Amino acid sequence: MRALAGLFEVEDVETPYGGMAVSYEPLGHVWLKLGARRRRERTEAGRAASVETTTVETRVDPRLRPGRVLRFGGADWAIVFVEVGAERPGRAKLSLERVR
Repeated sequence: MRALAGLFEVEDVETPYGGMAVSYEPLGHVWLKLGARRRRERTEAGRAASVETTTVETRVDPRLRPGRVLRFGGADWAIVFVEVGAERPGRAKLSLERVR
C-alpha cells in the first residue's frame, strides 16, 4: 500500500509563562510504501504508553532525517532511523514511531 505523507520539522519553543509551544513547519511531501504496524507497551517515569512502530520505504531524500515528522493516515509519525541500502540504489527505509 502506498501513501502520500506530509513532511514536517518540529519546533519546540518555550512560552513567556514557562510552558512549551510546539509548531510544525511544512517541508513538502513524500510517497511512502507502507509496511506492517507493530504495537508495544513502554513505561517511562512510572507512566505506561502504547507505542506503534512501522517501517516504510521511499526514495532517498536529504530532507528525511531523524526527529522530523511524517503525517499520513490521520496520524503523526516520528522518523527514528533512516537506512539507505546498497541493495536498492535510490531507495531508503525509514523506521517510524508513534506514541499513543
